[in-house]
Amino acid sequence: MVTTPTRIRAHLNSFPDTPVRLVNLDLEPPNAYVWHRRGFVAASGVPPNEPPLATLTPAADVASTKTAGKSEHSRVAAGHRASHRSAVHDAGPHRPDDADASAVPSNTRRATPLLAVAATLVVAGIALVAIGIQSGGGLDNDIAAAPARTAIPAPYDADRAMGYLRQICDIGPRPTASAGMETQQAFLKRHFESLGGTVRLQSTRIRHPETGDVIPMANLIASWHLDRPKRFLLCAHYDTRPFPDRDRRNPKGRFVGANDGGSGVAGLMEMAHHLDQLPPDVGVDLVMFDAEEFVFDERRDKYFLGSTYFAQQYRMQPPQSPYTAGVLLDMVGDKELKIYYERNSLKYARQVAHQIWDVADDLGVTAFVPRSRHEIRDDHLPLNQIAGIPTVDLIDFDYPRPGLGAPQYWHTEQDIPENCSGESLAAVVWVVHQWLQRQ
Repeated sequence: MVTTPTRIRAHLNSFPDTPVRLVNLDLEPPNAYVWHRRGFVAASGVPPNEPPLATLTPAADVASTKTAGKSEHSRVAAGHRASHRSAVHDAGPHRPDDADASAVPSNTRRATPLLAVAATLVVAGIALVAIGIQSGGGLDNDIAAAPARTAIPAPYDADRAMGYLRQICDIGPRPTASAGMETQQAFLKRHFESLGGTVRLQSTRIRHPETGDVIPMANLIASWHLDRPKRFLLCAHYDTRPFPDRDRRNPKGRFVGANDGGSGVAGLMEMAHHLDQLPPDVGVDLVMFDAEEFVFDERRDKYFLGSTYFAQQYRMQPPQSPYTAGVLLDMVGDKELKIYYERNSLKYARQVAHQIWDVADDLGVTAFVPRSRHEIRDDHLPLNQIAGIPTVDLIDFDYPRPGLGAPQYWHTEQDIPENCSGESLAAVVWVVHQWLQRQ
């Protein structure tokens, strides 16, 4: 007999305290794997001057548990679709804390210490293994057929934001030190300067993880109102993974990274149109991090190289006006966007997270769900841990949606503009810009 997802869910619910991943031992679908990833921070003893090669070493775990993430050392984020506005407003904004049982739906798995907890299920003659991961969410009934979005005011242009995403992807793959990255840097420099930004590259050198060759790595920083004392950091990574390594059919194929690598940048490009509308003491830096996932071998290669280098330099040479807070945009282009509170963001920047979700609630942007669900390792960790900048990660990892049997576009050739939405990009820009205006 064929066992439905409902029956599989019933089996898993007999292990209510066990975080799980499902692995189909016969079929091994790409969307069955979620691996752990380490964070990386600066080595001790880095000299005050810019090093010839960026020195980046593994960090200790953020908490007593390891987070689930992008492939083996990767980020896992809550993905979802926008629900109807009344669902948010009837309940009111909810503020989860560490001991809040309602912070995660009852049928999801809570974060636990890294622990191999497994149960073997035999269903329809197919062996399924449930292996423990740290994640605030597992199978979730909170699935809508389609997102319901509040109308976005005209100045926040969904078509324009989507156009930027298409232009970025038209460049092609954009991994660190590639011709595509150089083309993208020139494109972004022209764009931000045309809107009044001051643009510079924060450059260093790293070793290619495959060849050992010394190669360039550069974060791109676009600044507005440099003379203003109250500064905020809005950021995204702008490199793409070298290959779509989770694509079952073509893991060495062409990867343009529309959502993972493109959507955050397109959001910042749209944001630049609105940075002349800020409080008189507020200035903003838009930072695009390089080498977030310049990874060829999951067990060997390091993540977050650009953000780690940025955080190192910020700590060694503190600016005259330090950042008040930061916001990271990552995978915010999903057509079925839902963004939950992220647990590391609550740990390091709880007040900032609450402010942003309160703004979203006031605006009726239901893509922001006032509930925590996952703990994520991403570029915000070096910013919080090394630089001390309270930074929130806005990310929807279930791309396009969670659930057994759902398609998965992350790190596949299907991460293309056609699977993204300008409405999602504009909604995120609207919320973040309105949050800035309230500072």
